[in-house]
Amino acid sequence: KLSQLQLRVSKEEKSSIRRAARRAGMDMSAYVLSRVLPGPAAAFQQAVTALSGAAEPSFPLAELNSLLSGFTAAELRQAVAAAPQAKLSPFLANYVAAMTETACHRRGLPVPAWTRSTEALPEPVFGSALPSLRLYLLTRSPAPFRQRNIFIDSSVGEQ
Repeated sequence: KLSQLQLRVSKEEKSSIRRAARRAGMDMSAYVLSRVLPGPAAAFQQAVTALSGAAEPSFPLAELNSLLSGFTAAELRQAVAAAPQAKLSPFLANYVAAMTETACHRRGLPVPAWTRSTEALPEPVFGSALPSLRLYLLTRSPAPFRQRNIFIDSSVGEQ
């Protein structure tokens, strides 16, 4: 580490942080940093959790896309090692699994086992309601999405 950062907190706040750090088995600096700058696994879980409560998933999916495409190979491996903890609809669970597989393929990483436990959708879902685009989407969707019966035009790293 090459820099320092000082925070002004009350005695009570400092005591509270110290207790929380002790419970987490960390020193105070490591604890505060872990809360402010979550590691890749925590960031992935937070992004997926944001999906679970979203009325309109397009923005949280775009955030997850940005997160996955911004990870280095080592960060991505760490981020997606554990299955998402949030309860997702079958569509979103498949979408997250497909995004994860696509990101892993692009980084030359093995696909996490949890993605294979997500059962494909029984009916196809198209990224556009226009019937004239269905053939295009059927042929252009990335393989992990097609295997899950999701037909879209772009994927991880694309907007």
